[in-house]
Formats: sequence, structure tokens, C-alpha cells
Amino acid sequence: MADSILALPAVLDTDEGRDLVCEMLARMASLAMESEVEARCNAPLGARSEARLAQRNGYRERDWDTRAGHIELQIPKLRKGSYFPSFLEPRRTAEKALVAVIQEAYLQGVSTRAVDDLVKALGSSGVSKSQVSRLCAEVDERVREFLGRRLDGEFPYLWLDGTYPRVRDGGHIVGKATIVAIGLNAEGRREVLGMKVGHAETETFWSEFIQEMLSRGLKGVKLVTSDAHEGLKNAIARRLMCSWQRCRVHLMRNLLSHVPKGKKELVAATVRTAFAQPTQDEAIRQWRSVADTLRQAFPKVSAIMDEAEADALAYMGFPPELWAMTASTNGLERLNRELKRRADVVQIFPNDNSVVRLLGAILMEQHDEWQVTRKQVSAKSLTGRDTKDDALLARGTGR
Repeated sequence: MADSILALPAVLDTDEGRDLVCEMLARMASLAMESEVEARCNAPLGARSEARLAQRNGYRERDWDTRAGHIELQIPKLRKGSYFPSFLEPRRTAEKALVAVIQEAYLQGVSTRAVDDLVKALGSSGVSKSQVSRLCAEVDERVREFLGRRLDGEFPYLWLDGTYPRVRDGGHIVGKATIVAIGLNAEGRREVLGMKVGHAETETFWSEFIQEMLSRGLKGVKLVTSDAHEGLKNAIARRLMCSWQRCRVHLMRNLLSHVPKGKKELVAATVRTAFAQPTQDEAIRQWRSVADTLRQAFPKVSAIMDEAEADALAYMGFPPELWAMTASTNGLERLNRELKRRADVVQIFPNDNSVVRLLGAILMEQHDEWQVTRKQVSAKSLTGRDTKDDALLARGTGR
């Protein structure tokens, strides 16, 4: 008998022993749950009783990882109210902290393998890719609320651009158009206004995106800055009916693509003299002068300049304090590069929802940061009226 008792730990070290312990735990857990639910219902299972307080409604499955091994629980459900086994404790403080670490690591662009290593370093057994995605799905609700929020106030200036993360779609891996809008509100602060995922940057897709923002309250738009994508241009003209600024950086790349390598610096410097003018009228005259100067040597460059004149210099029809911001999509492109950096860690998104979850959360963080940092411009440059914040801003900069 003593030998049998001494041999028991050795038995538990075997697969058969662990299976036995798991079966015992599963049976005990089942009895405990049935007892708790019976007490909650105030009546045994299947019994008719006027004293019954709740009705049973089948079971739901839940995985339970124990030191003895993995156990599949069948947790009773109630028709009204909810039941959770007391021995499991919903989301203990330590577990909540661990989930927060996993979510933060994922959103910061840490790979799922690195997240797994991090969790193991914290003393847990690690997490799989599917577990990381499941835990991060809790971010979805906050992201949906953020991207669908009401847009209060006016947004005189808007920037639109897109990026292409790789996504699984119908058995194929494709680049999905992920378009983003940021705006400058009447107080001089930037806001992320929206994001949408689709197959391509068609006019219809852009029109739907802009209409969604209009439905959420977007108003007061005076100038939109973007690249010269034809579908986007048409959507802006039809939906917003405001001035359009062709991104100066994109335009310069387009011009220089028709110039030999050895002449690119010279042509770029010559074109930039138009942007250095103090007024829009002087800029237009200089733009035409440069186009004429380059016409013989670089006819394609001059032809593009002739066509792009109004769109390239539209920003100069607005307050000079805003020129550096509104002349290009540089601010939005920096944000898109950060989105791409985080997306490259994931490499291939399993579906569109996972793109919205990760990139939407990053946009939400950037939006919150913009709300607590210094304003981009004074409200006076946007509305013509001084505010208390503008006075403090001027005092801090010595203006």
C-alpha cells in the first residue's frame, strides 16, 4: 500500500495520469457549475417549480487551461441574466493587465511571435496568433465608435490620401485601398476624420467615403489637398464643391520624371521659385515664366505646368500661415508611413476587419495625441477672431 501511495506522483507525471486528473477536474467543475446554476434558478434541472427564478438555456463551450492540462467546459446558460462559474473569476486583475500588454504590443507593431515571447517572459504560457487576434478584437468596439463619431464644428482644410496593406481576400493576397482623411478644425487642431477599406481608389469608393463623413457632420470645407488621382478629384468636385490643391510634392515628382537625372536639381530649383513668391498673383506670373523658360528643353514639363497651374497654387489663395500645411499631403503621408510600418509587421492581414482594427486604433491614438499637443495654427488665421488660447500661444512664442 505504501509503495502504491509513493508511486502516485510518478503516475501523475505520465500522460495517462494527467488525463485522469483532467477528467476528475472536469467532473468536479461540472458538478460545481450545476450546483451554482441550480441555486441561481432556485430549482433543480428539469423540475417544475413555482419558486423557479430563471430558466436554463443550453450550454456554451469555454476552454480552461489548468496546470494539469486543457479542459473543455460546458458552461450552463440562462434565458435571462448571465452566469459565470465562480471558480474561473472573470478577468482577474493580473489577467486584465496581461491582456492590456498584449493589446498594446500588437498596436505598437510588435509581431505575434514577439508578443508570445513577451507573455512568456511575464510568467504565462504564451499566446498563439489566434489568441492575440482574439484578445485584440476587444479594441474593435472603441475603434468603430471613434471612426463613426459625430464630426462637430467646421473643418476648413482637409487632406486625403491612401495606403495599401496586404489582405487575404477570397483565397488571394491583394493590396487593399485604405483611405484616410484628416482635417484642421476651426480651433486650429488636426483631427483624424475617417478611414475606409476597399478594393481600389475608384471615384465611387472615394465618393462613398466623403459622403459618410458628410453624413456624420463634416461641413465648412474650403480647401482639400490630395494627389491628382482622377477618381479622387472627381469625388471632391462632386461631393465637397470646394477648392482643390494638388499636392506640391507629388506634382514635383511628376515633373521631374520627365527630366534627365543630371538636370533634375536645376529644374526643381527653378520650379520652386514660384512657390517662394509672397502672393498668389506673383506666384502665378513666376509659374508661367518658368514654364516658358523650360518649354524648349523640356516640353513635357511645361505642358504639365500649364495644365496644373491653378491646382498647384490654389493654397496661396488662403492665409500665408497655412501655406506650409496646405501645399502638400506631407503631414498625412507621415501618418500613412507609420500605418505602413505597423502593417508590415503583420505582413498579411486575415481580413478587412483586422485592417480596420489595427490601423483604426493607431489613428485613434494619433488623434488623441493631437488634441493634447500644441495647436498647429491660431484660430485667428482660420476665423479672423482671436481666442484666449491664441493669446497664450502668441505669448509663448514671443509674437
